[in-house]
Amino acid sequence: MTFANPIIEAGVSGLCDLYTDRAVTPVEACEVYLSRIDGLDGGVGAYAAVDAEGARSAAHASAERWRHGKALSRLDGLPLAVKCNIAVEGLPWHAGIDAYRDRIAPSDAACTARLREAGAVILGTLNMHEAAFGGTSDNPWFGRVHNPWAHDFIPGGSSGGSAAAVAAGLCAGALGTDTLGSVRIPSALCGVFGHKPTIGLIPLAGVVALSWTLDHVGVHARSADDCGRLLAGASGAEAELAAEISQPAALETLRQAPMAALVWDGVEVEDEVRKAYEAAIAAARAAGLEVEMLRLEGYDFADRSDLHLICAAEASVEHADALVTRPGGFSPALMERLHLARDHSAADLARAYRDLAVRAEQVREQLSPFAGLLLPATPRTATPFDAPAPVMTQFTALANALGLPATVFPVGVSNEGRPIGCQALTWEDETSLGLARLLGRDLGGPPAFRG
Repeated sequence: MTFANPIIEAGVSGLCDLYTDRAVTPVEACEVYLSRIDGLDGGVGAYAAVDAEGARSAAHASAERWRHGKALSRLDGLPLAVKCNIAVEGLPWHAGIDAYRDRIAPSDAACTARLREAGAVILGTLNMHEAAFGGTSDNPWFGRVHNPWAHDFIPGGSSGGSAAAVAAGLCAGALGTDTLGSVRIPSALCGVFGHKPTIGLIPLAGVVALSWTLDHVGVHARSADDCGRLLAGASGAEAELAAEISQPAALETLRQAPMAALVWDGVEVEDEVRKAYEAAIAAARAAGLEVEMLRLEGYDFADRSDLHLICAAEASVEHADALVTRPGGFSPALMERLHLARDHSAADLARAYRDLAVRAEQVREQLSPFAGLLLPATPRTATPFDAPAPVMTQFTALANALGLPATVFPVGVSNEGRPIGCQALTWEDETSLGLARLLGRDLGGPPAFRG
């Protein structure tokens, strides 16, 4: 990224190096980020709540540990932020829903607690699409999240605040959630890296569910290495995944079997997105990887009706009490999505679960000869807020259906100056992060936020 301040420029891994060299302290880094949030977030709307007092306290404690050579991990003192459907003790925990506006998290979510145990400094919580059920992050209750690359354009969703905050340099990294692509879509539209891990790798305890069948907690950062370090911290992994993807081991794994590149039907894709995807395939081949074109028979990328029904049914259970006691706290748009479950029978839902399982097994079998699958992140770049809400989940929902890891990485910028991302879906987290490291590009950050 290209930011004038070396603390913002450093990201996760670089900031840890600055701490190690005693060039910067966690207190200095915290103050830089808090000042930047105060000065710039009014034009982004990424934060739902800022915990300046708590962040400063954590930063001072971290600085003491670094001063005495007792840092807890390579995340110790790192200024991070968390999507507001993930509990952060003492902060609002509303998931972008007005019915929960006054709810304060009584304790940390499991993933938040693991970051704190690693020494991370939590700056606050991040805005999102209402209930995580949508892709614009134009929240009717808590304000619109703007794309840092193009103010009047969507950042994607549902983790729009998480991706926008990372892109604008308002935190070193962030947690988001991903049910049909909600980490990866905004990462692609905001020009940052986004990783949805293997299902269950990051625990869901303390996360407001959209769909417990499909939900994942994921990470946003400015590099694949940074994503690996955040993933290690949030999952409680003993070894740091970033150390593994920095070595040739990930590429060696990829060379043991060919990669597949997706051939799709029924999805209209912008020309610039298609060309960027083709360039990523060419780059993989130039790096020595064998890439074969693959059409997934029996999987319709244009039809996610079974997934939407599962989300609506499970979200209706998650919010059942509030829907009765505080129905006015749910927007008409969200109520319409939830009513999808009401309008279908139990047999329809059972059929959706069965069809999901059958298709997932079919796709796994077709992918079995390959090390992974390269595919676009989204069919188009960010769209204006005043345009009809676009469908962006065509290429991301597959990884949720399979429960497999997938990483989105930036590959370019459109002629209009909006980021384009591609996606690697593999069998292991290290492999998809390794591909992202190999093929991803540093886009330099949004021009308006480089100072």
